[in-house]
Amino acid sequence: MSSLLVFANEGRPNSNFTRRTANYSPNIWQDYFLSYADNSEEADNQNKQIQLLKENVRKVLVSPIDNNFSFKLNFVDSIQRLGVSYHFKHEIDEVLNQIYLISTKDNNIIAHIDDLQQLALLFRLLRQQGYRISADVFYKCKDQTGNFNERLVNDIQGMMSLYEASQLRLHGEEILEEAYKFTHTQLAKSLTTQLCPSLAAQVNHILGQSLHKGIPRLETRYYLSFCEEDLSYDEKLLTFAKLDFNMLQNLHRKELSNVTKWWNKDLNVPTKLPFVRDRVVEGCIWTLGVYFEPQFSVGREMIMKVGSLVAVVDDFYDAYGTIDELETFTNAIERWDICCLDDLPEYMRFCYTSILDVYQEIEEEMNKQGKKYYIKYAKKEMKRVFQAQMTEARWLHCNHTPTINEYMQVSTISFGLYVLIITSFIGMKDITEEILIWATSQAPIVIAVLTIGRLMDDIQGNEFEQERGHVASSLECYMMQHNTSRQDAIDQLRKKVESAWMDINKACLCPTQVPMTFLIPIVNFARVLHVFYKDKDLYTHPEGKMNEYIEALLINKMRA
Repeated sequence: MSSLLVFANEGRPNSNFTRRTANYSPNIWQDYFLSYADNSEEADNQNKQIQLLKENVRKVLVSPIDNNFSFKLNFVDSIQRLGVSYHFKHEIDEVLNQIYLISTKDNNIIAHIDDLQQLALLFRLLRQQGYRISADVFYKCKDQTGNFNERLVNDIQGMMSLYEASQLRLHGEEILEEAYKFTHTQLAKSLTTQLCPSLAAQVNHILGQSLHKGIPRLETRYYLSFCEEDLSYDEKLLTFAKLDFNMLQNLHRKELSNVTKWWNKDLNVPTKLPFVRDRVVEGCIWTLGVYFEPQFSVGREMIMKVGSLVAVVDDFYDAYGTIDELETFTNAIERWDICCLDDLPEYMRFCYTSILDVYQEIEEEMNKQGKKYYIKYAKKEMKRVFQAQMTEARWLHCNHTPTINEYMQVSTISFGLYVLIITSFIGMKDITEEILIWATSQAPIVIAVLTIGRLMDDIQGNEFEQERGHVASSLECYMMQHNTSRQDAIDQLRKKVESAWMDINKACLCPTQVPMTFLIPIVNFARVLHVFYKDKDLYTHPEGKMNEYIEALLINKMRA
């Protein structure tokens, strides 16, 4: 890992220094999630019903495929979209492997499928599974002039399926790039025609949020609502998915209740640090985006705690702390010793002890799992966040604008994602030291996710941050280095984001560098970042859309 850049500290702040504050919007949830009602009797009854319905789904999955695998293909797609595929990992692996052997020939070309919707669905499901399926099969969708056949336009389901398939494109796959542009244009046009309300709603949804880049739990919530209106849908599968959603929602609320108590009562952050972002509930949505399955409960609580503290640290360095205080804070975390407490101002002492306490909790948990080596990597990544934040603070103090490459080297670390990725591994029973070394050694998929997060955050949050005085973002760095306009910088950075998604897609094709179990949460971090930052910074400014997400995932139950 290359070392961080260090920029000299030129001068000291004058005695009339006024602390910068960001005027963050208040936390509207406060203690809403503090209490948790555990109805064990109701939960037991639902669990029995879930197990019966689950067995029914399993029987359908393991039934013979025969020559017509269209039904089985759509059934797998439904299971995945409904958020219950974690119950049937082995069965789905086996079904898709059988379908792969039946449907492909040499060079991983899909054969004998002419229906656009089924062709694109098969391509997407197999690519998601890691199969290196060739995109050349879509050349059959072109006419003699080399353009996509206009007759496809009337097949709205097929166009939506092709649009979703194009999201898994790799570098150099021009056919999928063309498919993306063609389907996006034509689907947008279709909204001006007389589509039935249900179909129009589906088109409008995927144009706003593709499945591949969406937070899986939110996409499940949307799909459940859509299926409720489809009278032809498999009633037993839908009931199973609804009950499972409600069961997991109860677990997620219990986890959030635990973390809310820690944040609001044990630490009393809203009172002690009123100038930082109070975003525990929003952080829960972030965490559910990484993984929602029951076996990751401990990992989710740790991500919420670490993520909340990283946000506090970010607010110290970005807005509140003086350069001298920040230097002392950075040195203290480097030493990682409670004896450093006396050197810190009061507001920093509280944060410092909280960080040490949480990492002590993490260390105890990992030691119980027989993974004593873990804490060394976790602490190292937290220290690197402080070092990177300090470098940015020095840049701001000295009014220095780095090159775009210098900026990205530091700011992708200061963003805090490395820390959260390592924290997410707490929930992985098969974590090894080799995987931790891989994850912290600039693995391409990790770098791609960091790039997406840093650039999308900069594009959406730049104006708000610069109002109070903030280190130059990637926009200012790019504009100065290339002597270009703000809009041109945004366009170029968005191209880098799209390129990073193609890097992610490539990294998930077999054979992968590490087991897919560890890649999925990393990809999910990219999905969370896409949703949180595609229109505005929903973490910093949660009013509106974010509150809708919170209600959908943590408040409103599904009617089973």
